[in-house]
Amino acid sequence: MPLAPPTVRKAHPLPLTALVLLALCAAPTAAGPHPDTPFVNDAAPDAPKSVRPGRAWEEADYRLPAWPRDADLIEVKLDGPQQPLTHYIDARSLQTGSDGVVRYTLVTETASGARSVGFEGLRCTPKGRWKLHAVGSDGRFTPPRMGDDWQEISATAPDPLHDELWRHYLCIPRAFSARATRDQLRMLKSGRVPRVENAGFLSD
Repeated sequence: MPLAPPTVRKAHPLPLTALVLLALCAAPTAAGPHPDTPFVNDAAPDAPKSVRPGRAWEEADYRLPAWPRDADLIEVKLDGPQQPLTHYIDARSLQTGSDGVVRYTLVTETASGARSVGFEGLRCTPKGRWKLHAVGSDGRFTPPRMGDDWQEISATAPDPLHDELWRHYLCIPRAFSARATRDQLRMLKSGRVPRVENAGFLSD
């Protein structure tokens, strides 16, 4: 008995939409931030040749100051309620370095008359930073045992000293640069900020 020929099924053509989907899936995609899209993002425009990356800030060398004398101390008057500590800046030590850091000797006195002395630096950056360079004892300054890093100034700190120095006395509002030393001394001695400058820094 002769074998029956195998049955051949007729292939049905795929719909046009299915063919388009298959072609898109098979096409290579451009690598980029969105690898699942077949579209190529435009390349970022080249920066002008005149634009160069800025130099990273570096702290300059400095010398430790002479021991403060009472005759050269200027009280730092702070806004707000009475503080348990009284702060003084030594006028002879106040100076701004080539790195833009304002350095000064700070004398802090308690209500009982006990004093602590430190040599500090303050930067007039948008949020302000300060650092303890040296501690004073027995008439001389020595670096702290643990190297202090630059600390961000906080307006909510228990002692508002550094925020006041940064905001009103040592730095130019909104310019983020140090005042001239003579202006810093004038501001400290007057104990107030002229109304035209009392806008302070931009809020974060």
